[in-house]
Amino acid sequence: MTQPLILIPTYNERDNLIPFIQAVRAALPEADLLIIDDNSPDGTGKLADTCASEDPGVHVLHRPDKQGLGRAYLGGFDWALARDYSHVFEIDADFSHNPKDLPRLLEATENADVALGCRWMPGGGVSGWPWSRLALSRFGNLYARLILGAPYRDLTGGFKCFRREALEAIDLSGVQTVGYGFQIELTWRVLEAGLKVVEGPITFV
Repeated sequence: MTQPLILIPTYNERDNLIPFIQAVRAALPEADLLIIDDNSPDGTGKLADTCASEDPGVHVLHRPDKQGLGRAYLGGFDWALARDYSHVFEIDADFSHNPKDLPRLLEATENADVALGCRWMPGGGVSGWPWSRLALSRFGNLYARLILGAPYRDLTGGFKCFRREALEAIDLSGVQTVGYGFQIELTWRVLEAGLKVVEGPITFV
């Protein structure tokens, strides 16, 4: 049985939280959502609690302060693995990742352990970035690819789908990085465990 969980870290996302939840629900109705809020000053956590009280598929994990995206996801992974979820997603709450891409990434894990949303492949792309940020992202991914010897084009991206078995196979307690390096380290640990990774096209806005 497929039972996905979508991890949604938040910090001051009150204005777009409800439309984002609605978009995710529309794209992948069978999935549960875990809002991981870092004590947002704007009341995002309280709004998330309200959403959870109205929808049994929405859950909230409150953290005492802002500790970085990597720590938020690690907390979410632990929460997921303590329950019977078959797949776990990473996604940004600000619509930079399109919820409509969720089913495609889930489908990609039918023949892989992890699916990476990729901006730098046919069918993918980036919208609204200046050339300087485009160049920095492309260089960063090329550098990570060369250092790790991994044939993937978007190692710094934060839109991913993990099979449960993939998260169980890696040492999450040993993950050290918290920023963009977190995404690279997580994929590296998956590859070190001998698991299969694929990329699927996404557009980052």
